[in-house]
Amino acid sequence: MNEQTLVSKVWNYAHVLRDEGIGYGDYVGQISFLLFLKMDEERTEYLGEPSLIPAEYQWATIKGKTGEALDKHYKLALSELAKRTDFVGTLFLKAESKINDPAKLQRLVTLIDGETWMGVNVDVKGAIYEGLLERNAGEVKSGAGQYFTPRAVIHAMVEVVDPAPTESVCDPACGTGGFLLAAYEHMKDKPAAKDRATSRHLREEMFRGYDIVPEVVRLCAMNLYLHGIGGDKSPVIPADALANDSGERFDVVLANPPFGKKQSYRIVNQEGDIESERQDYVREDFTVTTSNKQLNFLQHIMTILKPGGTAAVVLPDNVLFEGGAGEAIRRRLLKDFNFHTLLRLPTGIFYKQGVKANVLFFEKVAAGERIATEEMWVYDLRTNQRFTLRERPLKRADLDDFVTAYRPNHLRHTREESERFKRFSYEELATRDKLNLDIFWLKDDGHIDPDSLPPPDEVAAEIVENLEAALERFRKVAAELAG
Repeated sequence: MNEQTLVSKVWNYAHVLRDEGIGYGDYVGQISFLLFLKMDEERTEYLGEPSLIPAEYQWATIKGKTGEALDKHYKLALSELAKRTDFVGTLFLKAESKINDPAKLQRLVTLIDGETWMGVNVDVKGAIYEGLLERNAGEVKSGAGQYFTPRAVIHAMVEVVDPAPTESVCDPACGTGGFLLAAYEHMKDKPAAKDRATSRHLREEMFRGYDIVPEVVRLCAMNLYLHGIGGDKSPVIPADALANDSGERFDVVLANPPFGKKQSYRIVNQEGDIESERQDYVREDFTVTTSNKQLNFLQHIMTILKPGGTAAVVLPDNVLFEGGAGEAIRRRLLKDFNFHTLLRLPTGIFYKQGVKANVLFFEKVAAGERIATEEMWVYDLRTNQRFTLRERPLKRADLDDFVTAYRPNHLRHTREESERFKRFSYEELATRDKLNLDIFWLKDDGHIDPDSLPPPDEVAAEIVENLEAALERFRKVAAELAG
């Protein structure tokens, strides 16, 4: 069976199950479990490697059963494998069967068993899985793709950061692993990675991801595994990266943290009513205590970077202009880090409409008295740029001019200004009110040409976003007056 046919076969069955009320998310989860069990059998059969699975739960015991016996055994296998503490345990983290019809489970087992997956090119296995993840992200109800980072943006970020095979890479909010995978694909093609020891070290030791959602951790671990990444220990850790400083430091950090405004958790009070408690992260390495998730992730990334390390982080506009905690963190970012590039992303590229985001590129420099950021370059890919997820999706070619203008590696001193790319000295930035870095200079032609206006739902979402931001500011003013 050729690669394209195999992709279609897996996707078509996902569609069949979707019609039965089983969402892509649940389908991808079950595919993960069964694929791993089947490939574990193939590794033993074709490569002579020992099985990672206890004999009583190996693939042969799954495919040899039908009906209720299959359903019962499959659920038991998931429960037992979830208790493990190795890479297998991460792949089966809090696993449970979501397919309640034994006949449909058997069809899925037959689908997986009908192929020799070890014979399928690693890139193809990865492509099948990535395709399913993207379809899952597109399901509005699941919310899985609320901030699913466009692959064009990820690839451009990785290209300009240009990680080397000997550099460690971390994503503290890794989702399904898009940044880690793109970094790996970029690093493994470099000449240094041709060395066998370097290549193995790259696959097994150089990547680290964190996510707080068990289902997502499983999907990420499987995604990395299908692309050949991972060793005895899982490169993905099921944990809240913000909870504490693990002490690990990395050469490169690539991330698109959650965009929620506030962090809170729900409790039931003595009267039985549900109350929301604000969750602040109090850490010695955080100079500001705030409930704003994006600001906390930015502080965390500033901590986990090695001296000389580079970060490229997708963050919403409010990080650039918010006063109080935001201003304090921006001042520290400019002083202690070389915040050299800001990419203003266009709207219409995220699954949630109306999102306004940017990519912040900065380096950690040795501590000192002088200001680390001598100049910041801003590339405006937003003004007069219209993209939609379906009719006009963002393509990698749309970022070609930015990548060229960025001048990676040691060529940033040769940058040249253009219509969309402007240089701002630290002195210019320092005079801006509250150190507002939400900088733009191009004239928006949208209000003149009706055909260039975004769709009504996008306009409405943008209005809501702006109103929420204004309301948040009014609340702060009211709280300050009351205090």
